[in-house]
Amino acid sequence: MASMRDIKRRRESVQSTQQITKAMKLVSTVKLQRARARAESSKPYFEKMYDTIQSILSQSGGVDHIYLKDNGSSKKAVIVITSNRGLAGGYNNNVVRMLADSGLNREDIVIYGIGRKGIEALTHRSYQVLEDDSEIIDEPLFADAAEIGKKVLEAYRAGEVGEIYIAYTYFKNTVVHDPRLLKLLPISPEESNGTGAEEAETASARNGADPAGTHRKFAPMNFEPEAEEALEMLVPKYINSIIYGAFIEAIASENGARMQAMDSATSNAEEMIAKLSLAYNRARQGAITQELTEIISGAEALN
Repeated sequence: MASMRDIKRRRESVQSTQQITKAMKLVSTVKLQRARARAESSKPYFEKMYDTIQSILSQSGGVDHIYLKDNGSSKKAVIVITSNRGLAGGYNNNVVRMLADSGLNREDIVIYGIGRKGIEALTHRSYQVLEDDSEIIDEPLFADAAEIGKKVLEAYRAGEVGEIYIAYTYFKNTVVHDPRLLKLLPISPEESNGTGAEEAETASARNGADPAGTHRKFAPMNFEPEAEEALEMLVPKYINSIIYGAFIEAIASENGARMQAMDSATSNAEEMIAKLSLAYNRARQGAITQELTEIISGAEALN
């Protein structure tokens, strides 16, 4: 059985840890409030941007442009967004596990890493990490997203990679954060015509609208200026916007995950302190009882 000194030392250690977890929870809560407001206000724009550009690209099958055709490369560029710090529950591991279980051939993947924890885990799993831009995730700017977008698009145009993906954590609410893997390029007609368009079609049908109007997404698309010029301008903006939107979602998810993890750690510390306090009191009571017994026995021996 542990001595009173050991129990007391252990209890003090847990109490010190609890103070740290409480402080980290408060910091994460404050950061989460700011990040959540930012994510919720920007989410409609980035979701609509993704749906709209996917719809445009999927209906541009007759346009001869490098962003719409197979460039012959089997390599896949994956922009992986995680965090630079741990103590966030399964936040980082969920993204890494999602990529590992995605079905993409590991030998064909090149990682554009953002976040040291994810890069460390992917390197441990023998993934090829081509870029390390971990400092970006601390205070991401749109210019940072544009720089990452420029790198992957240059690699795509040069034929170094044939597909572009982004892996990040989608912020649903304070409790739910879903890891997602989105394919950004190339877009083919059979893949997706935009979730926003599908929702509009469902709503239109439910309201009794003309069925012909619900299929306008399949109508030929006119470009002004020429399609090639329009796509040359639109696609980089689309890539940069989605990357920046993923940054915002990831930061909100990270702080939400860390707040939950620290809240659980604080609760566990309280339970441990209660158990250790009970064990300490029992040990002290036992020591007092033993001392009294020895005193009484000594007094009786003298008599």
